[in-house]
Formats: sequence, C-alpha cells, structure tokens
Amino acid sequence: MEILEILKYVLPSAVVLAATYLINKQFLEREREKDRLQLITENSKTVTPIRLAAYERLTLFLERINPQNLVVRVTQPGMNALELQRDLLTTIRAEYEHNLSQQIYVSANAWKAVTDIKELITQIVNQAAQTVEIDAKSSELGKKIVEIYSNQENEPVTAAVEVLKSEITLIF
Repeated sequence: MEILEILKYVLPSAVVLAATYLINKQFLEREREKDRLQLITENSKTVTPIRLAAYERLTLFLERINPQNLVVRVTQPGMNALELQRDLLTTIRAEYEHNLSQQIYVSANAWKAVTDIKELITQIVNQAAQTVEIDAKSSELGKKIVEIYSNQENEPVTAAVEVLKSEITLIF
C-alpha cells in the first residue's frame, strides 16, 4: 500500500519533469538556431559590401590593364619601345599586386579569369616588343600591342568582366 502512495506522488512528478525537460530542450534548440541565423545575417551585412567592392575593384583592374587604356595612360613623350615595354609590365604588375587581396572575396573561377587576362596582356606586350626595334618609338610598340590585342577572339577583357558580372548576379 505504501508503494502505491509513493507512486501516486512520484509518477506525476516524473511526468511533469520529463515534459519540462523536453519543452526546455526544444526551446533552447530554437534559441540556438535563432542566434545562428542572426549571426549569419549580421555577417552577410558586413561581408556582402566587401565582396561587392572586390568585384568592383577587379573590374576596374581589368579596365585599367586593357591595352587600349593602358598604352595611352603609360606612354610618355620621348619614350622608346623598350622603355614603354618596361613601364607597361611594371604597371600591370603593380595593378595586379594592388588587387591581390581581392581573391579571397571572389570565386576561384572569377580570380582565374582575372589572372588569365593579366597573363594574356603581359604576353601580348612581350610579343609586340619582339616585333619592333628596341629603339623604335613607343607609339610603334603601342600600335602593335593594340593590334595584337584587337585580333584576340571575344575581346578578352570584356569576357572577363562578364564573368565577374555573372557572379555578381548569382550573389544578389
């Protein structure tokens, strides 16, 4: 009889304890998930503008090393072809190094497109330099660079910029 009396009190208490435990467990899991989602949202508010700025900077980099822009910007009066080649390669390298950190904010595909264009333009500058005399006027080298670049399929800088744009549309 005494056991039945004890069970009358213990059993409902055990049921209430189990129910309380399960409710608290579910509540804490929901709170933990809510906190995780809030952290993700806050991080995206910080990271998204940085990523967008990275795409902008890489687009600017591509436009700055476009031979049609680069040759005009770097050429100085009285330069010869060798000096222009050196200054073009130095400018390309400096622009690239200035934007190296942007690779952590863009996809591997976007960064590959950027580095491929940098390498292509470097090759074009060197290829054009081999076709003109060292002491030739810088304008001859400049014309040759633009000519070789213009003969490339699918305007390479524009194609790389399109890769960046397509990725931005996926993000936003």
